[in-house]
Amino acid sequence: MFARLKHPYLLLTLASLFWAGNFVVGRAIRADVPPLSLAFWRWMIALLLTLPLALPHLREQWPQLKRGWRQVVALGLLGIGGFNTFAYIGLQYTGATNALLLNSFIPVATIALSWAFLKKRLHGVEWIGVATSLIGVVTIVARGELATLAGLTPNIGDLWVLAAVFVWALYTIGLQWRPTGVDPMLMLAAFTAVGLLALAPAYAWEISSGRAIHLTPTSLCGIAYTGIVAGFLGYIFYNRAVAEVGASKGSLFIHLMPVFGTLLSAIFLGEVPQAYHFVGIALIFVGIYLTTAFRRR
Repeated sequence: MFARLKHPYLLLTLASLFWAGNFVVGRAIRADVPPLSLAFWRWMIALLLTLPLALPHLREQWPQLKRGWRQVVALGLLGIGGFNTFAYIGLQYTGATNALLLNSFIPVATIALSWAFLKKRLHGVEWIGVATSLIGVVTIVARGELATLAGLTPNIGDLWVLAAVFVWALYTIGLQWRPTGVDPMLMLAAFTAVGLLALAPAYAWEISSGRAIHLTPTSLCGIAYTGIVAGFLGYIFYNRAVAEVGASKGSLFIHLMPVFGTLLSAIFLGEVPQAYHFVGIALIFVGIYLTTAFRRR
């Protein structure tokens, strides 16, 4: 399908670009497309594109899916029903730049949750890394002003994005219990089906409350982008590349998202990065380096 796109590092770079664009699009069309509607149709489009690649494996691998139905349900709720939905809600209230920089906290949040729930031992350097990244997150949420924290008035959008970050961290941890022997496309289709079942009543509630999609060329293109480019192509590219270079190298390219996202936000949304953005992302990256460098050693 993508014969000309063979180099794994190019695929990883494109996936990060696509996913950064997802945040920018979510922010750009927020007035025309409510968050639950966007999440529902993003994954409906992605599911329709994934099914032709997944169904050929269904009959042979159904027993594995059936045995692991609890894991499939949990991971579908977290990775499909939760993460992007919370992020889209957050983008109603906060800028794409803030959301993308906070998204960079995912690796450290994953390590912290592994310590909290799986009793993974953290060493001194890792604790310093977690604390440093957390200070970076606080800097971004507080917009560089201590009065924001003292008055307990952080932006509600930032809190939704942070909820999305921790949901994705839980999803990442939970992947170790996913059913084995299931084709990645079939697994994605199963997760997506579960997520859509959870989103359907929330989507119906949003419509009943009077928040409907305003059909314009911009909103339709935005929905199509989130489903086709971010939801489908991004996953295909990322998984194909990770299969070649491994998860450790592949995951490092996720750190390109705030770079791409900041540039795209400045170009398309007019969001000019402030000094606290640079301070916050620098602290987050230092924290990521300290935790990952120790683990490599």
